[in-house]
Amino acid sequence: MNIENLTSLAISACIFGGKEIMSVYNTDFGFELKKDNSPLTIADKKCNKKIEEILHDSKIPILSEEGKQLNYEDRKNWKYLWIVDPLDGTKEFIKKNGEFTVNVALVKNNQPIIGVIYVPAKNILYFSNKNIGSYKSTISIDEFKDLASIEELIRESEKLPIIKNSSKHVIVASRSHMSKETKDFVDRRREIKENIEIVSIGSSLKICMVAEGKADVYPRLAPTMEWDVAAGHSIAKYSGFKILNYDNGTELTYNKENLLNPFFVVE
Repeated sequence: MNIENLTSLAISACIFGGKEIMSVYNTDFGFELKKDNSPLTIADKKCNKKIEEILHDSKIPILSEEGKQLNYEDRKNWKYLWIVDPLDGTKEFIKKNGEFTVNVALVKNNQPIIGVIYVPAKNILYFSNKNIGSYKSTISIDEFKDLASIEELIRESEKLPIIKNSSKHVIVASRSHMSKETKDFVDRRREIKENIEIVSIGSSLKICMVAEGKADVYPRLAPTMEWDVAAGHSIAKYSGFKILNYDNGTELTYNKENLLNPFFVVE
């Protein structure tokens, strides 16, 4: 397994998948509701199809929110797998606020070793692997096509975390839909930290805020699935942060029998 080649493949999947999303974003699209009442658009489906086409060359199995879900007996012995969320933040996509992402992670032995998050409405790319660390770049699809190598992309990107100068303790949380557990978390922080600021943003960008250094902590004390978090986990991890189970302090793992994540904190 060449991790640099696989990182390039994951970046290609996100950027070209993002192009499929934007072809829908700029139209008068509709949406349907899945069994869990979460929205699904044609953009989710088109992006997922493109990502699976690109990742197919790797011969590594894919676990995707919008793909065929294999049972645990079929996937429990996978050493490597891609975990994909083709459109994270579908509600933000429907609102047309730009805060939605394409997420691709490569997991080895239940831990992410590559993570890519692309924000197609803003041409912002986050990418990481265990060898190079984590980076942020602003790049369009045409600029990406002109790149000679991932080394060239790294040279033109900012290494994370980007040092911030803030006297505030920034917590990423929803202002309008804060769970009781999150409110309790914030209240405890107020007892030990001054100048608490709460910021809200859509999709996996919450994790990226911590990885960048723009936020100090992201408590996710509400349900998420593995594909919501795996790519962000890699980006946070290889920029020096941790994503830990809220109850027992262990690192999150992937390709579990139950794909639901425990509550967790990024810090």
